[in-house]
Amino acid sequence: MRYLPFLSAVHELLEPQRYLEIGVRHGHSLALASCRAVGIDPAFTLSSELDCDLALFRTTSDEYFGRPDPLAATGGKPFDLAFIDGLHLFEFALRDFMHVEKHSSPRSVIVFDDMLPRTIDEAARVRHTAAWTGDVYPVLAVFAKYRPDLVVIPVGTQPTGLLLVMGLDPANTTLADNYDAIIDEFRTADPQPVPPELLDRRTVVAPQRVLSAGFWQVLANAAEDVSPAALRPDLARAVAASVGAAFASEGAAAS
Repeated sequence: MRYLPFLSAVHELLEPQRYLEIGVRHGHSLALASCRAVGIDPAFTLSSELDCDLALFRTTSDEYFGRPDPLAATGGKPFDLAFIDGLHLFEFALRDFMHVEKHSSPRSVIVFDDMLPRTIDEAARVRHTAAWTGDVYPVLAVFAKYRPDLVVIPVGTQPTGLLLVMGLDPANTTLADNYDAIIDEFRTADPQPVPPELLDRRTVVAPQRVLSAGFWQVLANAAEDVSPAALRPDLARAVAASVGAAFASEGAAAS
């Protein structure tokens, strides 16, 4: 399954009221939204037809989230679904996640694009191939070390995979507190040391299996004011039952 049909199905399952997209480009994925949508991209060139309640910002994500009220475009309410597809470099993708989680809720979902490079060259920080993921992939290792409370599911969509992140905690500052140390540890020069299990997709979940999982209902049924601690046990059980215990977060499973 290609990534756009998968994202379309996610919109249908989650029924978000507020959607965020970082990296709009031509608007192909932004066009999937049917709710209040916020798009951020300093150089978008739209070619898709858009039919939603839309706010477009021609700026960088760092500048946008540095504003006094990043949620002004949603009336102060958190994003329910976000798609991170901005600069394909590790440090920017990580910062985008930090910003988005802070402005989400425990029942929100964040999706990264380009998580599964198919070759070492495709994962290079300095682009020299036609198809390019950049070095977004290290965020997986960062979450495993610093945020085991998160539910993290790599999805084997074509062409270069997605990453679902759930069980969010807007008040968690672990990544921000350790940002410099994380960059020093996980940002590496080319050629990139992409783990073999990512290149051959041994540790990813089939898109159809993710879409039929029971955790979507858990998220949809959660109260708007649910806390991370209250949501995690049900989310962990649903993830374990649907896609495997290995993908239920340590923090959630321990709750």
